[in-house]
Amino acid sequence: MADGAYYLAGYAVECALKACIAKGTKRYEFPDKERAVSSYSHKLQELVKVAGLELALAGLVRTSPEFRTNWEAVKSWTEQSRYQRHQRQEAEQLLTATDVME
Repeated sequence: MADGAYYLAGYAVECALKACIAKGTKRYEFPDKERAVSSYSHKLQELVKVAGLELALAGLVRTSPEFRTNWEAVKSWTEQSRYQRHQRQEAEQLLTATDVME
């Protein structure tokens, strides 16, 4: 159960970042090829860049110790997490981090 919770919490962050990318795409726009290809990534740090959220993220990490702690937990998530075992404590930490980061 902890394995699934851990994976899905990270996947929710991935989906949220992709929603930010989609929101930044105008209807009928012919998107930049590199941006479009990069959007298919599962790497959270790369998706932050594509979404144009690097400066905002850096600012929050620098000014909010709580956010920094939560981002540290979140950014370690990978798509490969679904094939790995995770302890309940890891899942709870990631769930807490994603809840605070809404």
